Amino acid sequence: MTNSDNRYGTFNKKTVVISQIDDGSTALRTFATVDEAKAFFFTDAALAVMNECCTELQWALEGTTALKRTMTFGTKGGNIAEADDWAGQYLSRFNNLKF
Repeated sequence: MTNSDNRYGTFNKKTVVISQIDDGSTALRTFATVDEAKAFFFTDAALAVMNECCTELQWALEGTTALKRTMTFGTKGGNIAEADDWAGQYLSRFNNLKF
């Protein structure tokens, strides 16, 4: 579940479509559900970081072979260092994951 820290609004909205590489040699994996696609593209640790750091997090299938993610981040307030805010926490933690 995402955090509910939206007292000061949400910022840094980002939408990304995550696609498989079609090299023509193998068939693309098809997904019936968002959860199936999330499990294919992300580790449990990566999903945990998103759930903990994002204030809003939406998922949708793009066709049957790609996944769309939209996320925003709340801010902890005016006197918080950028690295300690939710977007900074997300970047730091997500970039340190081993894939």
